[in-house]
Amino acid sequence: MKKTWGDKPYHSLDYYLKQTFGEKVYKVSLNTGCTCPNRDGSLDTRGCIFCSSGGSGDFTSSSSLSITEQIEAEKLRIGDKYKGSSYIAYFQAFTNTYGNPQRLESLYLEAANHPDIKAISIATRGDCLPDEIIDVLCRIHKIKPVWIELGLQTIHEKSIDFIRRGYSHQTFDKALNQLNIHKIPVVVHMILGLPGESQKEIYETLQYINQSPIWGVKISLLYILKQTDLGVLFEQSPFCIPSLEEYLDFIGFCIGHLDPDIVIHRLTGDGPKNLLIEPKWTANKKLVLNRLHHYLKEQDIWQGKELK
Repeated sequence: MKKTWGDKPYHSLDYYLKQTFGEKVYKVSLNTGCTCPNRDGSLDTRGCIFCSSGGSGDFTSSSSLSITEQIEAEKLRIGDKYKGSSYIAYFQAFTNTYGNPQRLESLYLEAANHPDIKAISIATRGDCLPDEIIDVLCRIHKIKPVWIELGLQTIHEKSIDFIRRGYSHQTFDKALNQLNIHKIPVVVHMILGLPGESQKEIYETLQYINQSPIWGVKISLLYILKQTDLGVLFEQSPFCIPSLEEYLDFIGFCIGHLDPDIVIHRLTGDGPKNLLIEPKWTANKKLVLNRLHHYLKEQDIWQGKELK
């Protein structure tokens, strides 16, 4: 039986938020000033192969501002397109559980106590969740809903080594299950288009997501940015970049095989336009999403359909 979530054939974050909070909720990106073990020399100094100098926080405010000041600045920045007053505090740049637990708790708490913040989203790594940090997350979760974003990307060790993630899938799995024990929802990031990964390997990552205690997923294509090691590699030895049409097929495959209870937080990435090398078509996110929704309708694809 075909299932829809509002006007979409998949369980979107927008639908979930409207059902949970009764209105549209907008994310504000925040910066804790944290670094990453892949950058500070603990594991490496180069970062993941695709990561820019902003550590996925190219759109965040300066960490020199307080969390309250960052929230207010973000509200002003998005004021032309969002007229509501409900926000998610998104700790986005670098690894936001990598640091002094007391300092981090004070930052999370400042966000949680802001009257316009409805939930807290914290981006981090599977190897940066010690017991002290888990305790902090549990305390904040009692004040406002908290979910943790983990960069899974793939379950395959050859690809994990290629992207230079710095820790094994076993470590990721242990962190995921620890968060589940404490009933903290987890959103995983999955990258499509990793060099050498076949549809079979993408399916295996999807099956892991379906069979694990995962609440949400962010899916994006591997995009190549200037000032990254991936950008240097691509310029020296170009590899195949999926076209928009090929990406639509990828996404249709993923949606058709995802458990319908999993909330889809993202279906396309949008790297900084001034740094984007390829794929250039990702720069027009609105066009990509419009084409995607037309494709899903045309192909009669919905979440959990189990495409063959």
